[in-house]
Amino acid sequence: MPEPLLHSAGPRGLYVRTFGCQMNEYDSLRVQRLLANLGYVPVNDIGQADVIFLNTCSVRGKAEQKVHSFLGSLRRLKVTKPHLKIIAGGCVAQQLGEKLLDRFDHLDMVIGTRAVNSVGQMLQRVQESGGRLACVPDEESDGTEIDGRKIPPQAGVTALVTIMQGCNNFCSYCIVPYVRGPERSRRADEILEEIRRLDESGVREVLLLGQNVNSYGRGLGENITFADLLRRIGAETSIARIRFTTSHPKDLSDELMRCFAEVDSLCKHLHLPVQAGSDRVLARMNRGCTVAGYMEKIRRLRQICPEIALTSDVIVGFPGETEEDFKKTMQLLDEVRFDNLFSFRYSDRPNTMAATFADKVDPEAAARRLLELQSYQADITLGKNLAEVGSTRLVLVEGPSRASNGQMTGRTTQNRVVNFQVPLSSIGRIVGVKIAFAYSHSLKGDIIPT
Repeated sequence: MPEPLLHSAGPRGLYVRTFGCQMNEYDSLRVQRLLANLGYVPVNDIGQADVIFLNTCSVRGKAEQKVHSFLGSLRRLKVTKPHLKIIAGGCVAQQLGEKLLDRFDHLDMVIGTRAVNSVGQMLQRVQESGGRLACVPDEESDGTEIDGRKIPPQAGVTALVTIMQGCNNFCSYCIVPYVRGPERSRRADEILEEIRRLDESGVREVLLLGQNVNSYGRGLGENITFADLLRRIGAETSIARIRFTTSHPKDLSDELMRCFAEVDSLCKHLHLPVQAGSDRVLARMNRGCTVAGYMEKIRRLRQICPEIALTSDVIVGFPGETEEDFKKTMQLLDEVRFDNLFSFRYSDRPNTMAATFADKVDPEAAARRLLELQSYQADITLGKNLAEVGSTRLVLVEGPSRASNGQMTGRTTQNRVVNFQVPLSSIGRIVGVKIAFAYSHSLKGDIIPT
C-alpha cells in the first residue's frame, strides 16, 4: 500500500542537515520549499522527522567523512521509525550515486546536485513503490535552473542568493567541476526579482553565491558581466548591503574592483583565494595565475578602495610542495597581511588530476606546516582587530550574540563580527558602534546614540 503523504494528525516533519558550503545551504532552502508543496514542514528535532534530507559536501576528505559518519548514525533511528525516509543529496550524492545505496541499506534516496528540482517527484515514487532510488544526472534533470520563486522567503536579516552554478576552471585538486558541472549563470532579471522579494520580506543584506562569481554572465546570452550585475542590484533594488563569494584571481577585472568604490551598497570585503605562494605549486594546481599577478591585483584593490578587507584560502601539503614552497606561502601572508584566512591540509579528491600525483607530502610535515601557517595568521588577524579599537564602524544588527548576556551581534562592512548592547527592536538596522575591545575572532563596542 502506498504511504499517504500526510498523517491524519497533520503535516509531516522534514529535518534538513547541511554539510559544507553556502551553496549547499541555498540548495537546502530549495528542497524545503519543494517539499513544503507536499505538506512537509521543517523540524529542528530529528526525532520528529518523517523525512531526513542530508545535503552533503565532498570538497575535502574530512567533510565527506562527516557525511558517512552521520549517515551511519541514522541506522538505529530508521529501525525505530520504519516509515522514515532518508535522502542524501549534494556533492557526495552526485559523486557516489548508487554506491551510497549499496553502502547504507537504510538510505532510501540519493539525489545529485543537478536533480534538486525533482526531489518531490522522486520522494513520491519512493513512497508509492516502497523501493529505493538514485538520480544523479549529468545535466539538469528537468531542463530547468534555479527558480527564485521556489526559494522560501528567508526569515532574518541576511540571505543567500545563488547567481550561478558549476565551474569551468578544473583546478587540479578540486572536485567541484565533477559534482557541480560546468558554469551556468542565472538571468539577471530573475536574480533581481528574487532580491526584491527578499527585500520585501525584511532581508537587509544578500550574499551572492557562485563557484566563481567573477565569470558570471559567460554563455548566458545576455551582454552582462558580474560588475554589471552588481551595479544593477545597487541601482535597481533597495537592499542595504551586498556581499559575494567566491572570486577567482584570474578573472578579477579592474571593472569589478572599481565596484568597491562606486557601488554604495557593496560591502568593503573581498574573499580572493590564493591557495599557495609558490608559482611552481600554483602551476601544478592549474590556478591560471602567478604570485606576481595576484599581488598586483591586491595592490590595485587597495589603491581603489583603501578600507577593503581581504580574506583568502590556502592549501598546505599539496603534492610536491617543498619546504621552500611553503616558505614562499608564508612570505605571501607576511606581504599581503590578510584580515582572515581559511586554511586546509591537502586531501586527494576522486577524479582530480592531483589525486594521481605520486609525490605526496608526508602527513606529519603537512600537519606541521598547517599549524605554523594558522598560528602566524592568527597573530595577523588579532593585530588587524586590535587596530579597530577606538574606531567607529557601521554595523548591521543581525540578532542575539552567541556570547549572550543580552548582547546583539552584527558585522561591519569589512565583515568583522561586533558584539554590543542594543534593544531587540534594533535587529535589521545599521547602527554606529565605537569599538572598545578586540579579540581573536570578534570585536566589542558601544552604540553611538543617534
